[in-house]
Amino acid sequence: MTARVAILGCGYVGLELGRQLRDDHEVVGVRRSDDGIAAIEDAGFEAVQADVTDPESLSAVPDADWLVFAASSGGRGAEAAREVYVEGLRTAIDHFWSRANPPERLVYTSSTGVYGDHDGAWVDEETPLDPQTEKTEVLAEAERIARERPVEHGGHGTVARFAGLYGPDRYRLERYLEGPVTAGYLNMVHQADAAGAVRHILTEDHRDEVVLVVDDEPVEKWAFADWLAEQCDVPFPPKQTTEERLADDSLSATAKRRIQTSKRCSNDRLRNLGYEFEYPTFREGYRDAVREYRQN
Repeated sequence: MTARVAILGCGYVGLELGRQLRDDHEVVGVRRSDDGIAAIEDAGFEAVQADVTDPESLSAVPDADWLVFAASSGGRGAEAAREVYVEGLRTAIDHFWSRANPPERLVYTSSTGVYGDHDGAWVDEETPLDPQTEKTEVLAEAERIARERPVEHGGHGTVARFAGLYGPDRYRLERYLEGPVTAGYLNMVHQADAAGAVRHILTEDHRDEVVLVVDDEPVEKWAFADWLAEQCDVPFPPKQTTEERLADDSLSATAKRRIQTSKRCSNDRLRNLGYEFEYPTFREGYRDAVREYRQN
């Protein structure tokens, strides 16, 4: 089946998803800015300028069989997040499902931040959510809308819950090589696999309501930083305990809660759905970044 896919908020993951789908499907990327439109065109598929919070502008987007909502609030606060993730998502669902040819399904990209702190224990799709910041509370509310509202219109909604994204332009080597590195776990997924998992969910017609998108190996930050230093042939970076980091009086309450959050995310469901990772761990995922660092 050749499907038309509309990627709303076609940014870091959306662009890669479009590249992976464009040869076999009709792909439309949607962004608000001129630069965003240029990036979609450079990626080799159709671009439409529209705002997910504005149903009138969404009218410019063609009908789609599959809708992917990957919009970002741009790192701003909870109010901006609510505008995009809750109001924008609700607006987009109601707009597209009010058409004569509505989508068959939606995939909404969320974050493992909705779990809160589990003191390093494993979490999966059955673990109750415990958002501990205003922004992650917004994300949890958006997940509920993504799963329930398409069903009200006769469609289907899936939440792809991403771990920390990395890849081209987001390796952040200096952050770990220079330190100080605070204790805790890293749950990561490479850009190619974040997009690949969404592609797999769509093209293989998986109907799970929530799928955790994370690689095979959560890693302790100190161990990751030391591995990276070894690979880059530099000294091990300075380290600090969680308590030492929290002693910084300049930290905001949100930053403190983020530092106190520790968990390990399981990808068993995604693996059981048959997805094969291009970068199953950080070792494969950072190979190109390490090579480039050593050549400079």
